[in-house]
Amino acid sequence: MLQLRPLRYAISVALLGCLASPALAGKANDTLVYASDSEPENVSPYHNNLREGVILAHLAWDTLIYRNPDTQEYEPRLATRWEWVDDTTLELELREGVTFHNGEAFDADDVAFTFNYAVSPESRVVTRQNVDWIERVETLDDYLVRIHLGAPFPAALEYLSGPTPIYPAEYFQEVGLEGFSREPVGTGPYRITAVRPGDGVSLTRFEEYFEESPIGQPQIGNIEFKAIADEDSRMAQLMSGQVDWIWRVPADQAESLERMPQISVLGDETMRVGYVGLDAATRDDSPLSDLRVRQAINHALNREGLANDLVRGGSQPLYAPCFPTQFGCETQDVIEYEYDPDKARELLAEAGYADGFEIDLHAYRERDYAEAMIGDLRAVGINANLRFMTSPALLELQRSGRTDMAFKAWGSFSINDVSAFTSVYFNGGVDDLWQDAQVQEWLSIADNSVDPEVRRQHYRQALARISEQAYWAPLFSYSTYYAHTADLDFTAYPDELPRFYEASWK
Repeated sequence: MLQLRPLRYAISVALLGCLASPALAGKANDTLVYASDSEPENVSPYHNNLREGVILAHLAWDTLIYRNPDTQEYEPRLATRWEWVDDTTLELELREGVTFHNGEAFDADDVAFTFNYAVSPESRVVTRQNVDWIERVETLDDYLVRIHLGAPFPAALEYLSGPTPIYPAEYFQEVGLEGFSREPVGTGPYRITAVRPGDGVSLTRFEEYFEESPIGQPQIGNIEFKAIADEDSRMAQLMSGQVDWIWRVPADQAESLERMPQISVLGDETMRVGYVGLDAATRDDSPLSDLRVRQAINHALNREGLANDLVRGGSQPLYAPCFPTQFGCETQDVIEYEYDPDKARELLAEAGYADGFEIDLHAYRERDYAEAMIGDLRAVGINANLRFMTSPALLELQRSGRTDMAFKAWGSFSINDVSAFTSVYFNGGVDDLWQDAQVQEWLSIADNSVDPEVRRQHYRQALARISEQAYWAPLFSYSTYYAHTADLDFTAYPDELPRFYEASWK
């Protein structure tokens, strides 16, 4: 496994940073500065699927329903009451007295516009699975709406508490998506005051945030998101006081940071799953079109080594495209491809690749993880070349059929249901690169049935076939290490959603 650079390198950079720049973060300025290695291409929540975008969405926008992360119970948020009229009709009564950041009053028109826009073809929503269960929304009066579903969808409340924030109808229609992306408006606990592509986003506490919100009132006055691609630079700025909070800290670096009194470190396993997508479904000339080659890749990758030596912190090897706690992650029939380089070489020889072959491995995050996988592949004769790029660039390549292998990760928008994971990639959508009709049929039945046992049975069948055909190489669950200034009171959750609106200064 790859050795990471020692912490002393970051410390030296931090010392230089202290000389070069004043500390702008921290308690004295009532400004929480957090940094990450990626930034959303578009801050509009419906138009990105990066975790950094999910964080911003939960700060600046509200959803109709709130799922309490401690009790897992659904609670009122922008909706105060809901009931199923029938299997495909959900009626919601909305909260009065809520205002958007621009002063626009929230009402039923905003809910109807948001969802009707999101399901329309012209919306260009990135993850259509999040909204495609909605057929249309109608307003019954100023604070009463009905959501009409195309078919029964038992996970509807889960989605309404997650990746479905409400937009201001009048403002969005006035400025359009481009204008909204530059100057976004929501009802959330923080309002976005500046969007700086390539640099970050500024937020300020929304003083008119509604008092009845289940998340409470935010304590910290200002939040700054900074996009810092280089890992050492993020750590250096944390140690120099220019940044208050970072995450995805490598395990060995986290252990070193724990010894620093001015920094607190915490972390554990999350719902995020790392995987290698084998994307050659439409190209007969690719080695990956042969099942034996895909099986060989699954045997070549050392999942336990990746989980135990690189990810660490509670990470576990995984073999199915779902997270174990998600409803429907039924893996009894899933093949657990053991790490077996000899078996991998044997399968490659049977497929006509005894001398191996050359191929590209695309990635947008954790270069060291990708390089470790490349080492595993080269050990069995597969000469994989790393193509490292941004997440939007990789997504465009995949959707246009120009990748063979891609190392990516998926956190399911923190939705604890298989429909938010397996169905995104295998139920016929834009990201379903294999278009297996049998898998799609099983997933469609499971996604739309109101019978839990029917759902479990069909998810189980779909996951088994995905495994048998080796369409993917699921790898491991992520464990996220967070490091932050000791002045900050911060709580981490397994859903990998840092709730900065709960944070406060000590």
